[in-house]
Amino acid sequence: MRTTVTPQRLREFFQPRSFALVGASDKSTFSALLHRNLVAAGHESVTYLVNRRAERVHGRRAHPSCRAIGRPVDLAFVMVPAAAVGDALRDAAAAGVRGVLVLSSGFAEAGEEGRRRQEELVDLAAELDLLLLGPNVLGFTNVAAGVPAMVLADQPQVPGNVALISQSGASCGAMKDFAALAGVGLSHVITVGNEAMVTVGHLIDYLVDDEQTRAIAVFMEGIRQPEVFAAATRRAAEAGKAVVVLKAGRSELAARAAASHTGALVGDDRVIDAVFARHGVIRVDTIESMLVTAGVAAHTGPLVRPGVGVVSISGGACDILADLAQDTGTALPELSAATAEHIRAVMPSYGHVQNPLDITGAAILDPSLWEEAVAAVGQDPGIGAVLAVNSLPWREDGAPFYGQKYVDAIGAGAARSAAPVIYLTQVTQPIGARARDVLDRGGLTHVVPGLQLGIDALARVARWSGDRQRLAEEGGAGRVRPRDVDPVPLSEADARALLEDARIPVVPARHVRSAEEAERAAREFGVPVAMKIVSADIAHKSDVGGVRLGVDARAAAEAYAQIVEACGANAADARLDGVLVSPMRAHGLELLVGVTRDPDWGLMLAVGLGGVLVEVLDDVALTPLPVSPERARSMLEGLRGAALLRGVRGRPGADVAALAEVVAAVGRLAEELGPHLESLEINPLRAAGSCVEALDVLVTWRDSTPHTSGEEATGC
Repeated sequence: MRTTVTPQRLREFFQPRSFALVGASDKSTFSALLHRNLVAAGHESVTYLVNRRAERVHGRRAHPSCRAIGRPVDLAFVMVPAAAVGDALRDAAAAGVRGVLVLSSGFAEAGEEGRRRQEELVDLAAELDLLLLGPNVLGFTNVAAGVPAMVLADQPQVPGNVALISQSGASCGAMKDFAALAGVGLSHVITVGNEAMVTVGHLIDYLVDDEQTRAIAVFMEGIRQPEVFAAATRRAAEAGKAVVVLKAGRSELAARAAASHTGALVGDDRVIDAVFARHGVIRVDTIESMLVTAGVAAHTGPLVRPGVGVVSISGGACDILADLAQDTGTALPELSAATAEHIRAVMPSYGHVQNPLDITGAAILDPSLWEEAVAAVGQDPGIGAVLAVNSLPWREDGAPFYGQKYVDAIGAGAARSAAPVIYLTQVTQPIGARARDVLDRGGLTHVVPGLQLGIDALARVARWSGDRQRLAEEGGAGRVRPRDVDPVPLSEADARALLEDARIPVVPARHVRSAEEAERAAREFGVPVAMKIVSADIAHKSDVGGVRLGVDARAAAEAYAQIVEACGANAADARLDGVLVSPMRAHGLELLVGVTRDPDWGLMLAVGLGGVLVEVLDDVALTPLPVSPERARSMLEGLRGAALLRGVRGRPGADVAALAEVVAAVGRLAEELGPHLESLEINPLRAAGSCVEALDVLVTWRDSTPHTSGEEATGC
């Protein structure tokens, strides 16, 4: 490939000065709408129509080819049947075109033959040094540059600070329309179609450097080129630009081919959640939440602190917001003594100073209460953002708004506030031209329609702000040095050696090769023991009689003989290497700690409560590697059953710091084992106070027969 998708090439692509509509036709609604958009934006003289059969299209001269135009063209919009797209690209390249949008369908979305056709198209574009967006794409609008190269009506006219990217063209129309209704200003609207060459990740990377864009809203169904997406979202987080993603396609958990608890727990959507969290992506579930959250993030940027202050003339709104804040985990901190004193000095005696703050109906007579309250709350040391709850007109009748003086006072308070201020209406309503004019007169730049949307969006932005800080602190972690390992099936003794060499604590054990040694080992432990066959060739020891549990010293010799005899009979081809003897464990908390390789995102670490019952309890946290002890601790404390780690009803808890160190060590070992590793799982990992030890370990290699080094019932 000669064509490399870079931010510089994309900057050229999204700021074209001339256009060729290849396949323009009076019979095509797409062609007519695209032509209308470009003409309305003032590009008629540099918009060229290409149709090899018609002399006139849309009432204008048509050219038989791009080469026949005879003038430079920056962007070609290709609207011909799939079979003719290749010739259209050759013609465009010969005319000096550098970028092409392919509206045509019939490619990867159409099955195996379409996928082959799409691969050939990308190869051809690369050969011709063309940057290709699509195919199966409706185009883009660069609002600030005044370029509506898009087959959608009602293009945004006033540039905002949120870039909208959508894999769905039809859904994109509804999204941009809602953005207009909700007062979310858009800098770009980009559809990506099949992402044959330019992917969502490339677009995010480009928009990180776009001065007009402060947040990015993305609707996607899948992620192409995950490494590009991950790098771009990390860069966006570092730049303080939130990436808010609505990803469709949540599915049931899919088990890995390997018979591993970890594999069964790492379903596609869980991996996406973990990857998004790791790279500072805000995930949402609705179009409304996606756009409103992105709008809030564009307005506030990363919050300096998570606390939210609320100022309202409605006590009811204060009560509703308090409930919503509790539901979303939004912090509404108590106001400082200095803030409270300042507010009391201007509030009526019957008012109660707290957060949320009801400034009472006295503000109707004295609008300055709004200014003083918003300014004071916005300067409070515990507040990161302020919600000012008030009404706005929704009728477009042109009449003066009775409440303009209150909006003006809120705007004056916002100008004095150290924290960003968001104007919030009580119900979802359209933010039309009249409402926008009212806000502009008051000097207010951002509004959210509805209490639920506002508090939900601010809660997400607050969490993202904290996550972003943690990501920055973890950014310096270096990669480990790979071990030189032979990816062959491991016996239990071999697997234990791997853990011990990595300083991961394991339950004590003796590797014995005779009945006498087994009895001696059992007596040394002085408690009932677990006895398991040692063989690199036996994956499931219990299935062939290779496990005995709760064996006392007097029965250890006989148990040894029974294990060896049973395995010799039931696994005749297996190489046997004695028996492992370890003490049975009682009490303590059992966990699973495992690493499995995701085909797109690489090694993923899972931590779950329940040990052998982890799938039943379904209490698991995931993260891509590498993982620091700090992140491991955050994962443990984020489990639903985290209270068990602290001890409940007389049961001992666990040393969470020690446990986190072990979890991080498991992650490091998985990385060290290199590209051959498929999965590494400790289940259960027993934690009792400061004692943390692995009771079983499972190791599988890629393209190798799975091998288990232990049995689930070792710890009890």
